[in-house]
Amino acid sequence: MAPRKIIIDTDPGQDDAVAILLALASPEEIEVLGITTVAGNVPLELTTKNARIVCELAGKPDTRIFAGCDRPLGRDLVTAEHVHGKTGLDGPTLPEPTMPLQDRHAVDFIIDTLREEPEGSVTLCPLGPLTNIATALDRAPDIGPRIKEIVLMGGAYFEVGNITPAAEFNIYVDPEAAKQVFGCGAPITVMPLDVTHKALVTKPRNDAFRALGTPAGIAVAEMTDFFERFDKEKYGSEGAPLHDPCVTAYLIKPELFSGRHINVEIEITSELTLGMTVADWWGVSGRPPNATFMGDLDADGFFALLTGRIGRL
Repeated sequence: MAPRKIIIDTDPGQDDAVAILLALASPEEIEVLGITTVAGNVPLELTTKNARIVCELAGKPDTRIFAGCDRPLGRDLVTAEHVHGKTGLDGPTLPEPTMPLQDRHAVDFIIDTLREEPEGSVTLCPLGPLTNIATALDRAPDIGPRIKEIVLMGGAYFEVGNITPAAEFNIYVDPEAAKQVFGCGAPITVMPLDVTHKALVTKPRNDAFRALGTPAGIAVAEMTDFFERFDKEKYGSEGAPLHDPCVTAYLIKPELFSGRHINVEIEITSELTLGMTVADWWGVSGRPPNATFMGDLDADGFFALLTGRIGRL
């Protein structure tokens, strides 16, 4: 089979970085048409810089990177330096990027690519707030039916929230954008906290990254060393969850994941539950399903895939 054509929409972030590395290390299954950046974990200037750093770390400086929206659709930007550090990639010491940034807005690139590529051939892979995707859908409604699938990291149900008691960070930052994307009619697959909190980088798993002995393997281990301190203190877990690589791993080995095709709605008005992904896991609402909401993964298989592919770089 030909590799799946994807656009990675991202706000790196250490876990975003690992997701990008996994995609760039997997050309048999994935063709990265471009990377679009959005404000989220850190402001846009840093997420764009970080995407360039990661592509150079992967030895892929010819990857096209497009800067996108620098704020949510109708809210002030909320960032997560408390998790990812002031740069978003705190942990390893990585060189300043030298590869060029494309001279086109991310939203224009998304729209143009979906119009130019055959209908149903491009998958969108959002790893951060959904501002770029929603803006593209708003400006060009004709692209909705052309999307093969949207595979995103965001939301939660049984694991509730990680930025508020009810909301996961990516959805909370721009809930209006998330509501628009979940209502666009394209096939959607969701990697919520329910799955990503099972993708824990324990010490043996991180030692395996470091033992690769490559710049990418060592950098992944150092990234995890940095941001796991926050998650281990917060959750009392034995390691940090690698959220965003679940998206890339699903594209390569979907059999690692299991979930349900259900209705998912986004709360945009309540002060208590703003940004909540209201996932009708038990099918009690009568609302039609609009997303495949993952609930479990084979963690050992996930880390075997991740370590093996990172070792290629």
